[in-house]
Amino acid sequence: MKKICFILLAATAIMIIFILNNIYNKQDQAIYVAINGNDQNVGTKAKPFRTLKKAASEANAGTTVLIRKGSYNEKLVIKHSGTKSKPITFKAYNKEMVVLSGKGLNEAEGDTSLVTINNKNYVTISGLIIQDLSTDLADETVMGIYITGSSNHITLENNNVRRIETHAVEGNGHGIAIYGTGTMKDINILNNTLEDLKLGSSESLALNGNIDGFKVENNIVRRNDNIGIDLIGYEGTSNDKKVDYVRNGIVKNNQVYEISSYANPAYGEDYSAGGIYIDGGKNITIEKNTIYKSDIGIEATSEHANKYADNIKIINNIIYDNFYTGISIGGYDGDRGGTINSTIAQNILYRNDTKGLDGGQLLLQHDTKNNVIEGNILTAGPSRIFISNYFSTNQENKLQKNVFHKERGEMGIWIWKEEEYTSFNNFKKASKSDEKSSYLDPKYQNANKYDFRLKKDSLAKKIVD
Repeated sequence: MKKICFILLAATAIMIIFILNNIYNKQDQAIYVAINGNDQNVGTKAKPFRTLKKAASEANAGTTVLIRKGSYNEKLVIKHSGTKSKPITFKAYNKEMVVLSGKGLNEAEGDTSLVTINNKNYVTISGLIIQDLSTDLADETVMGIYITGSSNHITLENNNVRRIETHAVEGNGHGIAIYGTGTMKDINILNNTLEDLKLGSSESLALNGNIDGFKVENNIVRRNDNIGIDLIGYEGTSNDKKVDYVRNGIVKNNQVYEISSYANPAYGEDYSAGGIYIDGGKNITIEKNTIYKSDIGIEATSEHANKYADNIKIINNIIYDNFYTGISIGGYDGDRGGTINSTIAQNILYRNDTKGLDGGQLLLQHDTKNNVIEGNILTAGPSRIFISNYFSTNQENKLQKNVFHKERGEMGIWIWKEEEYTSFNNFKKASKSDEKSSYLDPKYQNANKYDFRLKKDSLAKKIVD
């Protein structure tokens, strides 16, 4: 009798393990979607679903949704969260060309996005082309990808977001919009391309509100008619006003070019779009990016009075041929906030201010305090202005160990607290620059081809290191 009971118990245990394994395998399954599929199918490779909506409803923790090539004229709304060990992934199958298209989608007031993640965790969107969503309505905001709520551990990688357009004079559009109304952490924007966007008053890639911890790396942002990468605070996005700002992140190795608000209906003939813009962020590193042919290369400040871009590190970036200025800190007028406790170091600033707007290579504006500007190499553009500072509201800023490019037959101009200097020595006295700052030829390898490596005999090496 005991032997029979033991056999029954063993059989029961084996059955339980079998059931649990089946549950586990289902959680770690792949779901397939194809344009020749059917939502009545089981979602396998041989019998795929037809719609992203069906796949999203079935994709629980541990599921990878593999999307076959073709154009999907629908929205993708993420329905479930993954976990740390079992994330949810939506990706193009075997790098096939998968297009999410907004063509023909009805216009409606409010937010319209082709991909939406709201209050979900551990989700990855990978390898998709997201395009052709437009509106003529001023009250509709169109977005390629929209992440909001308290979404955490989100990765967007290898996607191409293009032709998201608002045609309204006072309209808004985003390529990617990440709005932390609750706390967001571990947001990763990697290896994406955002291009050919008409944005109205909005941005190509925006991180806004209560976002604590992020990476924006190796992206291409180009040919858009407003700000490229924007890190925003103090706009009332977060439900908690005390943490209504983007913080503790890095923007690295991005290529940003042809970003200009000129001819954007919201801005007219203003050259005011930053390639990378920190608007009220804190503890952020902007490193090893290349920005060119945009209005402003990198800008750090706050648009809200008595608020600041705080502890921003702008280091080792290459910034050239921008229309207004290379790097700008501080508010554009006395009603804005400013920039504090920040570092601008080891950047190449080459022939910016190409439109002759007097922004020079480095623009210091209202309310800048306790910032360090060191080890940068500046080559003047057509205006011949190295540093442009038409405000007297800056305090305790240190300029040290910078190299200003001395060119035969060309003068240099430094503007400091509303005074213009054509003598480098007089500028150093006025700005109290460190004695180790220099006015000399840095000897680039080939600046005409934008090769800004320094030659072996460059005296600038010892100064800026």
